Amino acid sequence: MFENLQDRLGSILNGLTGRGALSEADVSAALREVRRALLEADVALEVVRGFTERVREKAVGAAVLKSIKPGQMVVKIVHDELVEMLGTEGVGVDLMAAAPVVIMMVGLQGSGKTTTSGKIAKRLTDRDKKKVLMASLDTRRPAAQEQLRQLGVQTGIDTLPVIAGQSPTDIAARAVQAAKLGGHDVVILDTAGRSHIDEPLMIEMAEIKARSKPHEILLVADALTGQDAVNLARNFDERVGITGLVLTRMDGDGRGGAALSMRAVTGKPIKLIGVGEKMSELDEFHPRRIADRILGMGDIVSLVEKAAENIDAEKAAAMAARMAKGKFDLNDLADQIGQMQKMGGMGGIMGMMPGMAGMKDKMASAGLDDKLFKRQLAIISSMTKAERANPDLLKHSRKKRIAAGSGTDAAQINKLLKMHRQMADMMKMMGGKKGGGMMKQMMGGLASKMGLGGLGGGMGGGMGGMPDLSSLDPKQLEALAKQAEAAGMKPGAGLPGLGSGGLPGLGGPKLPGLGGGFPGLPGLPKKK
Repeated sequence: MFENLQDRLGSILNGLTGRGALSEADVSAALREVRRALLEADVALEVVRGFTERVREKAVGAAVLKSIKPGQMVVKIVHDELVEMLGTEGVGVDLMAAAPVVIMMVGLQGSGKTTTSGKIAKRLTDRDKKKVLMASLDTRRPAAQEQLRQLGVQTGIDTLPVIAGQSPTDIAARAVQAAKLGGHDVVILDTAGRSHIDEPLMIEMAEIKARSKPHEILLVADALTGQDAVNLARNFDERVGITGLVLTRMDGDGRGGAALSMRAVTGKPIKLIGVGEKMSELDEFHPRRIADRILGMGDIVSLVEKAAENIDAEKAAAMAARMAKGKFDLNDLADQIGQMQKMGGMGGIMGMMPGMAGMKDKMASAGLDDKLFKRQLAIISSMTKAERANPDLLKHSRKKRIAAGSGTDAAQINKLLKMHRQMADMMKMMGGKKGGGMMKQMMGGLASKMGLGGLGGGMGGGMGGMPDLSSLDPKQLEALAKQAEAAGMKPGAGLPGLGSGGLPGLGGPKLPGLGGGFPGLPGLPKKK
């Protein structure tokens, strides 16, 4: 998400932060580049102009230019203005109304209204424990009503039975009535779209609105349409009166023009963003977190939330207990890889780690991507139960069988086993007596601080909560680092092709709360 814009702004602002003193001319030159970067990202001209003017006003003041680190002050100002442009605070779907709450979905054909309706229904059912009814009002597109019915079957959500020949306004009235009788909390009306805005479409939207009296009217727009999405939002708002926006295909949007312009031009909040094809891949829009990601500051809060959602607390607690005893077999490794994939894979996690977004390409070129982890899972799946529990059984003949079963070769199996050995050594070291129960101390810091409660200890086996190092004795930490080096896990030596600096924060001893780092990362051998 926003990779192109991120790279451009990152290089511009890094040029400022690395300087000891800044003049007004330096700030002006940097802002010219920022302006160009935003225009190339397809942000509306009026938005770019307003943004650069506000940043300039604040950045050329004496308080900034004469501060100890003027470059960092400018970055902070850019960040704050980005947040302001995106909408300050995140706004969710409003359900504060008498049941059934009617949510009307509007937008052009192909923007993703039907799929988004299913995603919202699933989200409200799973997270808010609401009983939802979905109704398709699209009588024009072939099989549109059947598509929504199928989504209902897939997600286990009620859909309004189809009666042939009914008009969209009649279907809307019937849906509201059916929801009242069926005791539903929310009704989602999936309206018809067109390939372009036309008068019949707008008249139909207005009639549906008059009949169903929706509490929320959400405009679904494709993020990849850029500035045109802004004109679309303006037109719909003038005629129907939208209450919020949902941007789809955000995962493929490298520029961010629509997202950065929408809120500033229309004044309507972006409430949700689609970040993938799966029904679970719908996120709330948090302006501050998005601004952090655009400026390469990462998004640790969302990372922890994702971990909390995707990790089975009981399973993780059991794994943490095993690790505390120094046990870590190939089943545990497979579980960790699976958990990482649920959280968006290597690319998704790296995008949320501060300062790591630019590493994704380097890691891919080093062969360290999600394909590697899929291969590793295939290898582990081709083993017997006894082999997974005791990797020492794996002699040449067994490796030959596993290689044939997983479509790999003996070298890849050996690499996996070596990585597992290094991770197992780390677990023993952290869980054993010498470590003084340090594993337990390190679990749960950030997770508990962020109100994720009991996940602190429970998450330790998987995405462990982040380490809370404040309570640890510095001497203990030093001893841990020495033990890690003795086990062959030197900080920064783990990732081939990434230089000697490695990946700070992803190696074993640097993020111990993550169960020895992300699977596949710690202790990968250097290229010879």
